[in-house]
Amino acid sequence: MSAVADLHARPAAALPAADWLSSAERALRLAVEVPAAVLVAAEAVILFAGIVSRAIGHSIIWSDELASILFLWLAMLGSVVAVQRGEHMRLTFVVGALSPRARAWCEALAIGAVFAFLALLMHAAYDYTEDQSFVETPALGWSGTVRALAVPVGFVLALLSCALRLARHRPADLIAVGAVLVGIVALLALGAPWLTAMGNWALLVFFVGLLGIGILAGVPIAFSFALATSAYLLTTTSTPLTIVVGRMDEGMSSLILLAIPLFVLLGQLVDATGMARVMVAFLASLLGHVKAGMSYVLLGAMLLVSGISGSKTADMAAVAPVLFPEMRKRGMKDGELLSILAASGAMSETIPPSIVLIAIASATGVSIAALFTAGILPALVLALVLAAVARYRAGKEEDAVVIPRAPVSVVKKTLLIALPALLLPFLIRTAVVEGVATATEVSTIGIVYSLVLGLVIYRGGLKSREILPMLARTASLSGAILFIVGAASAMAWALTQSGFSHDLARAMAAVPGGKTGFLLISVVAFTVLGSLLEGIPAIVLFGPLLFPIAHQFGIHEVHYSMIVILAMGLGLFAPPFGLCYYAACIIGGVAPESGMRRIWIYLGALFLGLLVLTFVPWFSIGFL
Repeated sequence: MSAVADLHARPAAALPAADWLSSAERALRLAVEVPAAVLVAAEAVILFAGIVSRAIGHSIIWSDELASILFLWLAMLGSVVAVQRGEHMRLTFVVGALSPRARAWCEALAIGAVFAFLALLMHAAYDYTEDQSFVETPALGWSGTVRALAVPVGFVLALLSCALRLARHRPADLIAVGAVLVGIVALLALGAPWLTAMGNWALLVFFVGLLGIGILAGVPIAFSFALATSAYLLTTTSTPLTIVVGRMDEGMSSLILLAIPLFVLLGQLVDATGMARVMVAFLASLLGHVKAGMSYVLLGAMLLVSGISGSKTADMAAVAPVLFPEMRKRGMKDGELLSILAASGAMSETIPPSIVLIAIASATGVSIAALFTAGILPALVLALVLAAVARYRAGKEEDAVVIPRAPVSVVKKTLLIALPALLLPFLIRTAVVEGVATATEVSTIGIVYSLVLGLVIYRGGLKSREILPMLARTASLSGAILFIVGAASAMAWALTQSGFSHDLARAMAAVPGGKTGFLLISVVAFTVLGSLLEGIPAIVLFGPLLFPIAHQFGIHEVHYSMIVILAMGLGLFAPPFGLCYYAACIIGGVAPESGMRRIWIYLGALFLGLLVLTFVPWFSIGFL
């Protein structure tokens, strides 16, 4: 008490700089996280109210419109929360290998690059908001400014957040970062005539050179995309930067993407209410006694949970902490645990309602119901492949410990307890495939269902004090994903306007081997892109370019979607660059180097399984 009184008694100027920074950061974080959390809850309530109103025959005509307006605010505030928490997706493999001093400088560079982008586009964001004032929403009659104002407000809050984070770095680092950024600007300004005269070869400078340097230096992927796009347009064209803001808005605002924050929230509810735990307990009682039984349980749990959360990180976080202690007791090494966890994440990418399925439907126009129908069988095929590898590896890894078979009474009891939770993924898939609800709406049904289960059946799992942090985490992850989609959309537009898409189409159409060659190149390309860029931006960037070519070769769009998603997932979990490989390391509490040697047999098996799926389309479209 006296310490607090003494602190408040001192003059403000006497407070240490660190205290000022911490207080300012806490205040700003609270000012952003609370509205963002409220927006997540509001979206779920509005969409569920729309479903209920239609069911009783009194549709709320403005519900989708209000949801769309609030969605842009949620995306922007969520991206600010991700900036504050340092949760925007980035490649840290190269930076992580540097000395602590060099890592600190790269961290300052990453934040400085984000700050530079926001400052560069601030005026364009204001102009874009002014342009939207002439638009009026049809149902509510509101000015478009109400919605578009989210962009400049988000930019201002993110700028303040970056400024506070930069203030924690050494002045020498900040000066060096400023010099690097100014030097890049000067080089581009001086080389503008030469770069313009290069035509499409200049794309290599911006979208390979500048973009690659940014990603390898640890600049968040979304901001690397946006910076490379802005630099290209400013240096070689007369296009105003309001176009970048507009394309980012358009990319983030597809109503189908509203399913992303709602499924992220649903995944957290499944974990918090204990639903994932009871599903795993049932599988363990059923299979735990057989050779490689716990590996089978992990694969089965990933198949089930993937159908609920839609997020690979959430899937692994729900399964690994429950299973890893028991698997370690049975003699499995950390490297093996990490390898099968990461491989199972790549295996289950097509299980609906995967966020990647939603993104590819939004980017390419493929039917979401068809993708939800098609995604299950390919994942089951790859699960069988991994199960075979796990059984082979089990003889080399596990101790000769005899695990007794669980009594039938225990199996029945765990099934009875888990049955309400097990019904959720089937409820979600059936509702979308049968047309009862859209992918966005069905997520709200899942949220209400999970809340009811958590409050009535699995009582005690969900605490009231956890709700606000859960909603804030949802906003942060969703904002990071949506900002990547927006930045990738702007970059895709720039590449299309440059004529690159036509050049790519001609090159891909002329590939040796025709349809077979095109499929093989697609597998390799999306594996590499998934490793370097993360899955969603790779799909948003190249999906609209390559799907028309696939159609020219007579490849079914749903089959091609499965190939693209699984190849991307393979790269996403492949070391040394795959981002989700390191997420699996963090969740499992395993050092990355432990799995570097062991994971390749699993990834190799997945690659062979992917080739089978690629050249046997029936697995993807046989049930359409």
